[in-house]
Amino acid sequence: MAQKSFKVVDETGKETEMEVLFTYKHEASGKDYVIYFNPKDEQGNLFAAGYDNKGKLFPVENEAEWKIIEQVTQNYLHEHNHDHDHDHDHSGHDHSGHDHSGHDHSGHDHSGHD
Repeated sequence: MAQKSFKVVDETGKETEMEVLFTYKHEASGKDYVIYFNPKDEQGNLFAAGYDNKGKLFPVENEAEWKIIEQVTQNYLHEHNHDHDHDHDHSGHDHSGHDHSGHDHSGHDHSGHD
C-alpha cells in the first residue's frame, strides 16, 4: 500500500480520512496488513486491516493474526516513540485492534483514494 492516506466508509455512508502509520507483510502467511489512524482523533486510537494488491481492505480473521499484529505494532511504536492507546478490544469485531468505532472495511475498495 503505497498511499499515505485513504478513506473509509462506515455503515451510515460517512467517509473518514485515515492516515497510514505503517504496513507489514507477515512472511509465513504472505498476508499484508496496514496499521492506520484517524488524524482528527485526539485519543490516538489505531486500526488494523489486511489489504490486497489492489488496496482493498479486509478484516483481520482470527486471534492469532491479532496477536501478531499487536506485537508488530507495539514494536513499531516502541522503536518510533509514538504515544498511542494500547488498549485492545476484540469483542465482536475483527477489523480494528484498538478502537472499534463502527468502521466496516469489508467489501469497500479503497484503491484510487489519495
